[in-house]
Amino acid sequence: MKQRIRIGSRESKLAVTQAKIVKDLMLRGCPDIEVEIVTMKTTGDMILDRSLDQIGGKGLFVKELDIALREERIDLSVHSLKDMPMEVPEKYPVFAYTRREDPRDAMVYKPGRDFIPEGGIIATSSRRRMIQMKKLYPGSIFSGIRGNVQTRLRKLAEEELDGTVLAAAGLRRLKMEAVIGRLFTPDEVVPAAGQGILAVQGGQRVKELLRGCLNHPDSETAALAERQFIFELDGGCSSPAAAYAEVMGQEIQLSGLYYRETADVFYVEKRVGQVKEARALGEGLAKEMKRKYE
Repeated sequence: MKQRIRIGSRESKLAVTQAKIVKDLMLRGCPDIEVEIVTMKTTGDMILDRSLDQIGGKGLFVKELDIALREERIDLSVHSLKDMPMEVPEKYPVFAYTRREDPRDAMVYKPGRDFIPEGGIIATSSRRRMIQMKKLYPGSIFSGIRGNVQTRLRKLAEEELDGTVLAAAGLRRLKMEAVIGRLFTPDEVVPAAGQGILAVQGGQRVKELLRGCLNHPDSETAALAERQFIFELDGGCSSPAAAYAEVMGQEIQLSGLYYRETADVFYVEKRVGQVKEARALGEGLAKEMKRKYE
């Protein structure tokens, strides 16, 4: 008899698409299971008139899913790793990281445009993106924006906005690459920690059953280094800290962005270490940059 696995997901089109990606991986790698996707609306999806740091942070995108795991209404949950808080319930850890999609940030221009005009308005609620965009578009004005991908693109078309910045991974998963006006290399704009990686969270039973067919070792290594860097800097949802790691054989290269609040300036540095010491690399770079720039 096949085991039934329930995947918990936010209701947005992107979240469901990502849950389906994990479902397909599960069915290909573990044929003796049946999979159901259970969707729910999270607090973070419902409150759109305030920034995340004003209403409680990234945890508001996972709170209801964590409760569903605890109440055993679902067996695992799927999240964009970049949207997960640094603190994860010990009983329900992230036990698998999918192969990374495009980690870059993408500029989407107002329909009919292919540039940001001088003094143009760029919509983003991410401080990480904003401080880096100010360097690339020094004459621009920045405006907050919340909502799913479709909502943001509608606001871009209808409101007095000239561009918005979104994760390329989400646009690609939604088959919406055509709206991308400019892709920023990780050297131009350091991505959010975990950007492009899906995180699978659940208890011991599903971990033992599914980790082998879901986990991508290079993604896990990169995620551990990136998230440790952010954790060491006490990076919450409103922190502009950023990190991006690339695995190259037995080595890993980590780029870290440290923001000095008092001077409104950021610094980016790179370090190379061994794959088996990914967490230590993230911790070490963060501590070094804090000592140097605080």
